[in-house]
Amino acid sequence: MTDTVTAEFRSAGDGGLQVPPVDLLRDASLFLDFDGTLVEIAHRPDGVLVDARLRALVSRLVQDMNGRVAIVSGRPIAAIAGYLGEGVAISGSHGLEMRWPDGRERAPERPATLDMVLARLREFADDREGLLVEEKPLGVGLHYRGAESLEAEARELVGRLADETGLTVQSGKKVLELRLAGAHKGEAIRHFLEGPPFAGFRPVFIGDDVTDEDGFAAVAHIGGAGILVGDARPTDARYRLAGVGSTLDWLEAACAAL
Repeated sequence: MTDTVTAEFRSAGDGGLQVPPVDLLRDASLFLDFDGTLVEIAHRPDGVLVDARLRALVSRLVQDMNGRVAIVSGRPIAAIAGYLGEGVAISGSHGLEMRWPDGRERAPERPATLDMVLARLREFADDREGLLVEEKPLGVGLHYRGAESLEAEARELVGRLADETGLTVQSGKKVLELRLAGAHKGEAIRHFLEGPPFAGFRPVFIGDDVTDEDGFAAVAHIGGAGILVGDARPTDARYRLAGVGSTLDWLEAACAAL
């Protein structure tokens, strides 16, 4: 069965990265990015489509892997839970927020400087068409997907605000985020692996963005495997899938192979 199903995905591998074998999730703990991995990136953060197929797939993975599944996202925990429900462990805000399967949560206090940053970025965006400001519990994102010509100007402002406040700049796909420092997706994965149900199992992390490279490096360092979603690039991931559709297909096949 493994050879037959893997052949269905083989065309996605290039750039030195092969398609992951469908038995990769056996005896593994699975960590999943959200945007660009489980759902297509939308023009606006609130425009993503989460359908019944995805919800059912995540639920089945959690059940078949005895709870060893976590979403590791730049979005807040509350947003991910709103899309996928409460049955899955979640790390939000690039590792700053943590929620374990038993309901325990951990998050730092929101720094007061974020209110000033939010106001400054909203003022900047109000005068320039196509920009979108996203407020998060522990950060503020400036999306320029609708105004790519303004990237340099946006980066200059975000860099200046980082210098003024001590906040960290997190770059992603057509977005710049100012957020509280001190965590990243790799740290979130390591925290999950310190205790049940994840401890003692080989980590597998699937993600698409440069923000996921910390996660790929973390799982590679401890003998796990990263899976890059999308175009080939220099990466610490071991495998690659072509896009969101291929990722969902592969997860369904991997679930069947458990």
